[in-house]
Amino acid sequence: MRRGKYAAGFRQRLGRLPAFDAEGKPVIWLHCVSVGETQAARPLVDELLKDFPGHKLVISTTTRTGQEVAQNLFADKAALIFYFPFDWKFAVRRALKTINPQVVLLMETELWFNFLRVAHKSNVKIAIVNGRLSDRSVNRYMWIRKFMIRVLYYVDLALMQSQQDGNRIKELGMKNSRIRVTGNIKFDQPVDEQENLLTGDFRKRFGIADSRLIVAASTHDPEEKWLLEAFSAIKNSSENSKVRLMIVPRHPERFSEVAELVSSNGFTSVRRSAEPGIADELADVILLDSIGELRAVFPLAEIVFVGGSLIPHGGQNILEPAAAHKAIITGPYTANFAAIVSEFLEKDALIQLPVLGKAEMTDKLQAAIIELLQKPEVGRKLADKAFSIMQANAGAAEKTVKYLAPLLDGRANTP
Repeated sequence: MRRGKYAAGFRQRLGRLPAFDAEGKPVIWLHCVSVGETQAARPLVDELLKDFPGHKLVISTTTRTGQEVAQNLFADKAALIFYFPFDWKFAVRRALKTINPQVVLLMETELWFNFLRVAHKSNVKIAIVNGRLSDRSVNRYMWIRKFMIRVLYYVDLALMQSQQDGNRIKELGMKNSRIRVTGNIKFDQPVDEQENLLTGDFRKRFGIADSRLIVAASTHDPEEKWLLEAFSAIKNSSENSKVRLMIVPRHPERFSEVAELVSSNGFTSVRRSAEPGIADELADVILLDSIGELRAVFPLAEIVFVGGSLIPHGGQNILEPAAAHKAIITGPYTANFAAIVSEFLEKDALIQLPVLGKAEMTDKLQAAIIELLQKPEVGRKLADKAFSIMQANAGAAEKTVKYLAPLLDGRANTP
């Protein structure tokens, strides 16, 4: 709170939500934590609206950035978009009283004890959708397994991404009869006309057609430093003179910090947030310092490095660049998406760097990028295989809604 992280929407976090009229219709409350979950929810939202037109849909987020993305994506689809309440009984009760949902859908195993207990006592059905649990999370939760059994008692249905995720939540105390495996909704990447327009705007503004673009997506500290060191060596090669780098930091509060880092490393740079100018087409490095626009830049890339993976963070989502038909590189730390990364590696659809020291990591990253630049056919094969995996795994959103139908009184496909 000192950093102002929860200042936005503070009244709503206390349960004081805007007036809401459900018009006598049952309400589906979908909760997404941040940007990633909000983006991933798009195919699920479309399926819910298609199969349950007689319901009202409301959407909550935890973070300010998630709220901004939700407002942009779902303003014409959700009856209300708001901040999730603090997990205090009085805040939860206020929010539930205003929304009066029939069902609450929690994206990716977002569990809050007071919220779940109060919702259950209010006869609200609760489902985890697109649920996932890493080994690390399970190991932590096992220290409080008795408490987790109480928490999971209030969950009516757990729709998990993989069988491993299902086994993990069962290990924590979830009843097997309430667990279903649906696949990962993030494989269902919808085509967004607005994003296509934005892609065209970026292509024109930054002169991408005349250069080869490397996109470093969802980066964390100190990954930008290592990327810039690798990029410096790449740029010094005459055959790579037209190669440019776009950095997309994971956290908005680091935008200025990364801009200073780029400048201190001697690169010319431009920021997406700045007024368009002649430098946009000439700068070595483009800083995408905006929220919710990452998907629109993937079609412009030749190579995509997915961040949060050179450090023991667990990695970020590789599915969006795969859906954009791109060659992907990650670091060794991808526990957050272990099952997905494993499938990509088994089918030679991804380059994953090994665990190395800092100096060696930079060299290895540089070598991987150079290989893809010098051998475009290798990159095309990686991209083709990644895209094929996306197509083969589509359909999780449809399966999710099928399993949710009993919680919604079997009123699917009825007005």
